[in-house]
Parts: sequence; C-alpha cells; structure tokens
Amino acid sequence: MLTKQKNLMFLLIVVNLSFTQTNPAITSWIQNHDGETGRHYVSGNPTPIIDNVLANVQSVDYSNNWVFVSATGIPAYITGPFLDNNPSIASDQDAIYKISLNPSQNLGLPTNTTGGNIGIFINGVSLFDYRDGVAWDNNNDRLCGGPGNPPCNGGPGAVQDWNRDAIPAEMGGFDCNKAHPAMGNYHHHQNPSAFNLDLLVVSDICDTYPADGLYVIEQNTHSPLIGFAYDGFPIYGAYAYENLDGTGDVVRMKSSYSLRDITTRENGPNVGQVFTIQNGPNAGNQEIMDLGYFREDYEYTYNSGSDYLDEHNGRFAVTPEYPNGIYAYYATVNEDHNSAYPYVVGPTFYGNVTGNDVNFVGGNTTNYDSSLNISGFEDTKLDLKLYPNPTQDFIAIQSSLFNKTIYLELINELGQLILENKILAGTTLTVMETHTLYNGVYFLNVFYMNHKKSYKIIINK
Repeated sequence: MLTKQKNLMFLLIVVNLSFTQTNPAITSWIQNHDGETGRHYVSGNPTPIIDNVLANVQSVDYSNNWVFVSATGIPAYITGPFLDNNPSIASDQDAIYKISLNPSQNLGLPTNTTGGNIGIFINGVSLFDYRDGVAWDNNNDRLCGGPGNPPCNGGPGAVQDWNRDAIPAEMGGFDCNKAHPAMGNYHHHQNPSAFNLDLLVVSDICDTYPADGLYVIEQNTHSPLIGFAYDGFPIYGAYAYENLDGTGDVVRMKSSYSLRDITTRENGPNVGQVFTIQNGPNAGNQEIMDLGYFREDYEYTYNSGSDYLDEHNGRFAVTPEYPNGIYAYYATVNEDHNSAYPYVVGPTFYGNVTGNDVNFVGGNTTNYDSSLNISGFEDTKLDLKLYPNPTQDFIAIQSSLFNKTIYLELINELGQLILENKILAGTTLTVMETHTLYNGVYFLNVFYMNHKKSYKIIINK
C-alpha cells in the first residue's frame, strides 16, 4: 500500500512538473528574485529616483484551471514623468491577478473591452484598452468625463456615441515607455516599447528621461510573449510568423481597422473641430478633433491575408511558445512602428472573459519559482547589441526581453575587472560609462543563469 502511495505521489509530481514546464501562462511571468525596486523620474530631474517598491512579479501560483499572479504593478524600467499635469505617479497596486489556464472562444455575443484593466503584461503592469474615460456630450456640445470635464450622461459606465482614443489625446502625458498612471495604476494602452526606438519618433520625452520599455521591436524575429488578456489568451509584440502554421518570414502583424472617410460625425463634433478645455489641470488647452481622435472614427474591414488580424486584433497561429497553435493578440504598430488602433486587445475580446483582480489566491495551488527553471535556453539569445563600438564615452548594451537579470563584467586585456553592470529582468537596455577608461581593447562578459558569452569592445578617444 505504501509503495502504491509513493508511486502515485511521484506520478503527481511528474504531471505537475510537466504542466509548469509547458504552460506559458505559468512560466512566462517576470518574477523578481533579486529584490529589484522600481524607479521613477520627476519633471525637471533627469536622474531617476529609486522607489521602495519591488518591481515586476512577486509570486506565481497555479491550479489546474487558474494562474494567480501577485504583482505591485511597478516595472523594472523607469517610469515618468507625466508632462500633462497628471498628479499621479506609479504606485504599488498590491494586486493578485487571476488568469484562466484553459481559455475558450466566446461563441456568443462578443464582450466589449472596458475601462480599467483588461489584461496584464508579464511584468505585472496593467493593460488598458483604447479609451481614457472621455467622450463627447452632444447635448451640450462639449467633452465629458475625465479631469476638468463634467460627467457624461448616465455616469462613467454609460455607452456614449463618441469615445476618445487615449493614444492621440493623451500623447503629452505618456512617459518614454508609452505609459502613464491612473490614480497610481501604471498602465499601457499600446505597444510597450520606448518612443525613441520607433522608426518615426513622435515624442521627445526619451531625450530627457530615457527608458527602454518592456521589449524592443525586432523586424526579423518573432516578437516575445508580453502578456495575457483577461480572457486568458496570450499577447505578443508587433512581429510574428507570416504563415499561420509557423512558416515563412517574420512580418509585421497588421490591424484590419482603418480610419473612416468622413468629414462629419453624427451626434458628434465635426472632423477637425477645436474644443477648448474650460476647467481642471489642462484648462485653456485646445483639443483638435481630427480623424482618429475618437474610437468610432475607425472601421473594421476583413482582409484574408494571414498577416492581417481579426476584429479582436488577433489570430490563431503557431508561435514559439505554442507550437500547436493558439489564438493570440498582437500589439499592433504601423510601418513606422507607431502604435496602431486597436493597439492590443479590442474593441471586443475573442474569448470568454474570466480573468480579474482578486483579493486572495484561491483553491489548491502550487507555487511556481522561475529561478528553478533553466531549461530550453539557447545561447543565441545572448546575441546582444553593443553600440557604439569602437566607443569613447559610453557603451550601450541592448538585449532581447529576458525574465531573469543579465549580469555584465567589463574586463581589460590583463584580465582585471574594470566595471560591473546588469540588465534587469523586464528591461532591455543598460549603459556603461567609459569616459574615464584608457584607450585599448576590453572584453564584456555576459552572464545569464549558467550561460556566458564574451564580446570585444574597443575604446578609442
């Protein structure tokens, strides 16, 4: 009898281990094993302030049906400042997110995305949809909702004819990572890469307050898995395999939404109409309501091309994490790598929405510790970019997105340790100052778990 019990226990352990090793909804979260804390800028000070709040994800627990992700909502990349008079800063959300491990397609009426959280990025940062809570009040010919505006008819949850798109309307309030807080809840509405890495840079915030965002867009590599929507389906970056079966070139995933050919808006403002904000922190600012200012300016058109996404901004396809295929959303960008509507998920979910923010980890769960999982890593992932090289005053080291910290050592020709640095888990960039070093050949040793790689660096002033 005892032998049978031992065999059963061993079988359960094997099953659980296999489950954790193969389900990306459990294994993909960026857990904080090093005690790294958040950092933020304040306006006028280009030196980041170190926060007393842990960054990334603190714990991951799972059952047969659910994964529970405990997170502060604070990323490892530097947040702020928010230059649109937003009084809030990114603050500890002390949240537990419950995500389905068995997502399913909604076969009934699609569920609209809502204001607030609709998903979570793998670093525990919130995902919002396109909206910012502001709409058009046709009865009074003015904006309603949000700071400085009167409430909309019916209150915050009421359906309005014309709902403002946060991306163009709040551009001046996004930090370098294309994000901002709502009452402390730091969140992305859009592709979470830094403004200054886009092919066409539409914000100069990174010039003074540099950061790196969650990942770097690589045009020739399938984008990483960057989050999960509240219906349990994964979210990827902007690029993926051209063909649904995982073959072909890596191409940009294209939104099937485009701007309508209109000059007037029924029960709304004219295209190009100017509205002056009367109250609140942005009083006196003028809003130009060009096409794209409201979500309803867009329309969906079906396209049969495999690189075009459906009305939910996703498709069913093979991905690196799901070799048998999965429905997935994509953080869409245009040819300049600027964010493209509907940005990530929306305006409706593909699946049944079962995820949410809960008060406690429920049921019979097992803790997943990502530090114990070192399998499946390929040394080619440590092909870092170093620039400029040769260098004078500094060397920038850029990596792909990793869920564990990369450690760096700069060694001279005599084998002496000159500098140490690291690329934090959930970030992709760091800089080593070299202006005090002598001309010559140096070697950058890169350490990731039990992997090591070396690069030659030339300093020539």
